[in-house]
Amino acid sequence: MGTGPKRASEWTIHGERVLDDTRKAVLSIADVELPDGVRFEQYVLRVPRAAMVAVIDDERVLMIWRHRFIADRWVWELPGGYLDPAEGPETCAAREVEEETGWRPRGMEKVLTFQPMIGTIDQENVVYLARGADYTGSTSDINEAERISWIPLTDVQRHLDDGSIIGAGSVAGLLAVLLLRAQGRL
Repeated sequence: MGTGPKRASEWTIHGERVLDDTRKAVLSIADVELPDGVRFEQYVLRVPRAAMVAVIDDERVLMIWRHRFIADRWVWELPGGYLDPAEGPETCAAREVEEETGWRPRGMEKVLTFQPMIGTIDQENVVYLARGADYTGSTSDINEAERISWIPLTDVQRHLDDGSIIGAGSVAGLLAVLLLRAQGRL
């Protein structure tokens, strides 16, 4: 919550009760009041921080093809995942790339931090850019990806348009990469 005096448009939180608390998520209901006095309950989901990497090499981006059971769709995603306890986001991002793809990213830099659904979910996501990667010889995690591919950056917009890239982290990260490319910074 914020510090200092309350602003005119700030919601008041009267309390929050936890419905379920697991290692990967805490689901609660918050008793909130709008500035106009309307009071209601709002579901809140708190999820561990996540980090992902757009690994770029020779005008291509490293992506994983995977099935997402909740939406029952096959999609392209940037490699990434939840931070382990006491792990920093850059360490997590590099570890996830290697575990999920068999490639070790080089020259990582933070590109952006975002919240994918801030009205209901609290989950900070950090996206990194890696300029190149070295193949480790290890196989990718079958639980994470059916296949690994280097997608040409010129094909990213088509994948966004046809719905084969839909995850918030991948969309945000790839749009940031395309912006950097358009600015000549990639």
